Amino acid sequence: MMNFTDEKFLRQAIAIAKRARDKGNHPFGAVLVNESGVVLLEGENTVNTEHDATGHAEMNLVRAACKIYDAATLAKCTLYSSTEPCPMCAGAIFWSGIGRVVYALSEAELYAFAPDSENKLPLGCREILAHGGRAVEVIGPAMEDEARVVHVGFWEK
Repeated sequence: MMNFTDEKFLRQAIAIAKRARDKGNHPFGAVLVNESGVVLLEGENTVNTEHDATGHAEMNLVRAACKIYDAATLAKCTLYSSTEPCPMCAGAIFWSGIGRVVYALSEAELYAFAPDSENKLPLGCREILAHGGRAVEVIGPAMEDEARVVHVGFWEK
């Protein structure tokens, strides 16, 4: 269930998404928060500036987190994402051991911005994570109106 703290960190993820867009990247951001509500890491999309199709905000965050934190720590963390994690990112979240995901904009709403994109893999993170051997709590979509704003005008060709 969402609470005030979740809303606060989703807004932070959305702000990171705007920062990524301002740098010329896709508008996606993520925040990793421990069980005490302390921000451990932020991740932003770097697909364009790093010329790496896997440079999604969540992937960048998970890669960094796994270098610093052990599985027991990550199991008690929440990953906040400005947009629903894609299948690749959901897999990374699962393999990292992160215990909870909260996202703002759904993939269905995202795809509404880019209806002609060939880079669609419409499989929600909740469905992917439900097939894993351990439970990962997923909350979202939430705050879609706020999360939608950073995408407006970005995906038009």
